[in-house]
Amino acid sequence: MSAADAAKKIVRPYGDTTGDGMVQVSFTLPVSHDKRAEGAAVQLANRMGIDPAMVVHAKPMGDEFTFFVVYGRVNHLVDLNAVQVVERDFALLSAKDVNTVIKQRLRRKLSVVGACIGTDAHTVGIDAILNVKGIAGEKGLEYYRELKVTNMGAQVSVPELVETARAEKADAVLVSQVVTQRDAHLHNTREMSAAFREAMPAGRRPLLIVGGPRFDESMTDELGVDRIFGRGTTPGEVASYLVHALITQRKAMA
Repeated sequence: MSAADAAKKIVRPYGDTTGDGMVQVSFTLPVSHDKRAEGAAVQLANRMGIDPAMVVHAKPMGDEFTFFVVYGRVNHLVDLNAVQVVERDFALLSAKDVNTVIKQRLRRKLSVVGACIGTDAHTVGIDAILNVKGIAGEKGLEYYRELKVTNMGAQVSVPELVETARAEKADAVLVSQVVTQRDAHLHNTREMSAAFREAMPAGRRPLLIVGGPRFDESMTDELGVDRIFGRGTTPGEVASYLVHALITQRKAMA
């Protein structure tokens, strides 16, 4: 790598030695497992820019499908200066600090309603954020004494969510979406945001927050929500954002 490339923060993937360009990808093809199928996997990898490409794993997935893992070299470079991500724009607070800010500035409990909407029955994500047991040793929002948490569980319809948010006088609505086939998570989120816009005036709508492993965090405006959290989000991050958006930021704008 030249000095100019280093200054631009240009990087290349590697597998065995730094900068060798080696990558590993996996995919499924709708073909029965045989030598021709493996040749098809190599051809696909070549067209993806992987050359040479080696099939290091192939497993039948029924009579007419095969799962592949392919290892090989790419020549693509990554310019780190051109990478665009959504940076965290709020301070991370401890549970004690979250409770203190809410008690002193809001002077009432902050109401949060959470659910998995549509046909999504995967509550692992929403439970990790809301339930007191939390995740990876970090307690969920139920642990925060100044938060009033309503966990509606799985397969909640959008009208049910809106009505519960109204009944609980929700300050924030948290929705987890794990099912992503045919972009179900995007369709469900758009339906939810549209329903809240129709049901409540702008000044009375709760903060709309969605999370899940396949969301693009930069799509808030497109999906009509206030915040998107991706994989690896912790309860503490969500609690800190609630304080930032509902108390700190609003007070600064007043």
